[in-house]
Amino acid sequence: MELALSVFIGTLVAAGVYLLLRARSFDIILGLTLLSYAVNLLIFSMGRLAVGKPPILDKALDPSLANHSDPLPQALVLTAIVIAFAMTAVLLVTAVRSRSDSRSDHVDGHEPPEETP
Repeated sequence: MELALSVFIGTLVAAGVYLLLRARSFDIILGLTLLSYAVNLLIFSMGRLAVGKPPILDKALDPSLANHSDPLPQALVLTAIVIAFAMTAVLLVTAVRSRSDSRSDHVDGHEPPEETP
């Protein structure tokens, strides 16, 4: 499971970086969204993803532990989701405004010349 999660996080990062390097503003927004998903999964995986172990800690193993899982990764991911949503909303508004002002979806505001074969 760790290998599958690592490969999936790596794929999300690769796709996000690829989309960030594109010249269209919608692709950049999509790339940032994919990167935020990858970061959220990475934070979840730091919460001790272990094969064959229960997600709830057992009090019998260590008397100082209560029957709960670590809430820090869940709290961090919840905060990251809210921040990513707000960032995406701001980027969408900025992209729509830029498109209406420059009449182009390119980041620099200029359409490249069309190549004829």
